[in-house]
Amino acid sequence: MRKQSLLAIGLIFLIAASVSSQKATEGVLRKINLPQPPRASFIHPSAVTVTRLHYGGGGDWYWGSSAIPNLLKFVEDNGNIPIDHEEHVVQVNDESLFKYPFLFATGHGMIRFSPEERERLRTYLNHGGFLLINDSYGMDKGVRREISQLFPERELVELPFDHPIYHSYFDFPSGPPKIHEHDNKPAQGFGVIIDGRVVLYYVYESDIGDGWEDPQVHNDPPEKRDAALKMGMNILVYALTH
Repeated sequence: MRKQSLLAIGLIFLIAASVSSQKATEGVLRKINLPQPPRASFIHPSAVTVTRLHYGGGGDWYWGSSAIPNLLKFVEDNGNIPIDHEEHVVQVNDESLFKYPFLFATGHGMIRFSPEERERLRTYLNHGGFLLINDSYGMDKGVRREISQLFPERELVELPFDHPIYHSYFDFPSGPPKIHEHDNKPAQGFGVIIDGRVVLYYVYESDIGDGWEDPQVHNDPPEKRDAALKMGMNILVYALTH
């Protein structure tokens, strides 16, 4: 609880500083008689975005339309973190890729990148970007193949339960929660680590993404959805602080 309180206080100071900066900018605009942007359209410069990755290969990258909005609402309600509520979508070769520090890929079936996309995604991850891959079911073979080609010199390793990603905001002493049953296997979280930082986190046999969706989509019990949302917030907080 103390960890959560300290983080919340720090985030409040961040918001206050940004609001002060916004007011100063508005004052300058008044002095030079330029139109000011309407307050309703203002997006906090430090607002957190979760950007859906539109990947190739035929998998349903668009799966779970309510997942990201629900996660963002949960993060806003539980962390006093400025949130961009718009769900952005990006492809690896889009010019805007580097605007988005946190990518989310999910779905069923095949995922595939071209050689050019692999090189660009590698550059993105090596320079501060983060990719969360959620196997909703059937992605495992393609995910492991693509990661091995993306980082041939590195292993995809299972993260130990004491890794900071499981304790960055909420505590998960047994690793990722088991939300949906797929092949009667335990939930696992794997990572690609560069200079001590997890740049790619792959959650397998857990399906936290489905747990973020509206209750009526999968009829998950409240405790399952709560665990999925908390784990999602943990991953996001880790990515933003490492």
